[in-house]
Amino acid sequence: MDWKRLKATLLAEGSVRLTGDAADSYVSRSAAGPSAGKSGSVFFAVGDRRVRLTVDPAARPVLEHTGGGEARLILGDELVSGRIEPAALHCPRQAYITVTGRCIFRCRYCPVPSLEGRRKSIGEIVGLVERVQDDIDAISITSGVASTVEEEEAYVLDVVKALRQFDLPIGVSIYPTENTPRLLHDLGVAEVKFNLEAATPALFAEMCPDLDWGFIRDVLRQSVALFGRGRVFSNIIVGLGETDEDLERCIADLARIGVIPVIRPLSPAADLADRPRPSAARLLRILEIHERALRRANLRPQDALSMCSACTGCDLVPGRDTP
Repeated sequence: MDWKRLKATLLAEGSVRLTGDAADSYVSRSAAGPSAGKSGSVFFAVGDRRVRLTVDPAARPVLEHTGGGEARLILGDELVSGRIEPAALHCPRQAYITVTGRCIFRCRYCPVPSLEGRRKSIGEIVGLVERVQDDIDAISITSGVASTVEEEEAYVLDVVKALRQFDLPIGVSIYPTENTPRLLHDLGVAEVKFNLEAATPALFAEMCPDLDWGFIRDVLRQSVALFGRGRVFSNIIVGLGETDEDLERCIADLARIGVIPVIRPLSPAADLADRPRPSAARLLRILEIHERALRRANLRPQDALSMCSACTGCDLVPGRDTP
C-alpha cells in the first residue's frame, strides 16, 4: 500500500461514509477552524499513520466499522484494513481544546464567526483534561477572539497556568500579541503555532482583511529564539488561490528561520464554501516541496509533542506520512 498516495486521495475527498457497526463513540466534533459546526469526523489509522475525515452519508469513500474499532476503507477497487481511532478530545492522544468558540475576525474561509460559540470556563477546561488524562500525551490549546486579542491572550494564559498541574507538554495556538511568545514561554509552554494561513501577504490581506501577515511572520521569528527550531509551527492553507511557487517560497522561508510549516488542505466553508478542495496530485507535489525544505533546514515534524504535527490527521506530514 502506498500510504501517502492513499492519504492524499482521502484528503482531496475530505469525507467518508461511515457504515457497519455503530461507531458514534468514535466520532469527534470541532468547535474551531473550517470543520466547526459540521457533522463530525473520524480518524482512520493504518499502523502508526492516520487520516481525519468528515462523516458524510453522501461521500464516495466508505469506512465500514466491523466492530471494536476495526474497520475497512473502501475507495473504488481499493480495500484497506485498519482501525478507527478514538479521539481523547478532538484528536487521538491529545486533549486539544478550543477555549473560545467565537471570533471577532472574519477570515473568509472560517465559519466560526457565524456559529456564536461560547467560551469555556477554566474549571470546565481542567475538568475535560481530568476526564481523559490517562489517554493523552499532550494538551493543546487554541482559541478564537471573543473581544480583543489582548483580552484573549490574558484568558488563555490563565488557562495554561491551570493546566500545568497535569505535567504534560502544552502547545498553544492563538492570534498573538508581540508579547505572546515570551509570556507563553515563561509559563513553560512546550510549543506554539501562530498561523500565517496564506502563502503570500497579498492573499492573506484578501482572506483576513483585519489581520497582519507581516506581524505574524515577525512573531514566528521571535518565537524560534525562545522555543527553539522545530518547536514553532504555522498553518499554511493550500487552495486559497496561491500557486505552487508561492507555497514553495513560503515553506522555504519559514523552514529557514526554524518554523515548521503545517500544510493544510482547504476545507471549503464560509465564503469559500464553493471552492474545490486541492487535488491529490497537487497535495503530493507540495509534499515533495515540503520534504525538501525541511530536510535542508534539518527540521523534523515527527518530533512534535503537541498540536497538528503530533496528530497528523488533517495534513500530509513529512517524516510521518513518508518513508
